[in-house]
Amino acid sequence: MSHEGIRIQSEQQRAREEEAHRPLPRIAITPEKVRVLITEGKGLEIDWSDGHRSAWSFAWLRNACPCATCNDERGHQGRKPGQPKPKPAELLPMYSAPAKPASAQGVGRYALQFNWLDGHTAGIYSWDYLRRNCQCTECRFERGETTGSPN
Repeated sequence: MSHEGIRIQSEQQRAREEEAHRPLPRIAITPEKVRVLITEGKGLEIDWSDGHRSAWSFAWLRNACPCATCNDERGHQGRKPGQPKPKPAELLPMYSAPAKPASAQGVGRYALQFNWLDGHTAGIYSWDYLRRNCQCTECRFERGETTGSPN
């Protein structure tokens, strides 16, 4: 008998995983206003229909690309969405331009797609994906990514 695929996890881990896959209310994943601040080089801001406001830097968005290739790479490296790639040890660090899209466009009524200056275009950032990965202090606290109080 094989034990492959059997995972032992604590109640907390199981509850956290179930919560991460629980469908969000429609109002929580419906954007009221979307601002892609390419000219300013800032990032993406979304005001959601439930009153919540989210913002992501372009660097975070590029490192959190949801395409299959990027997801697979992050999985093999043990990185979470938005977590940068580990930098190789170099004698003289090379300059790398900050992540910035050349353009962005809506995909249907459910997502955004960025055309990154590095040539990558495969990622489709759904409203659900963006909301689940909101970078505000309150949401990061709820996901257990920060400690202390959410304020």
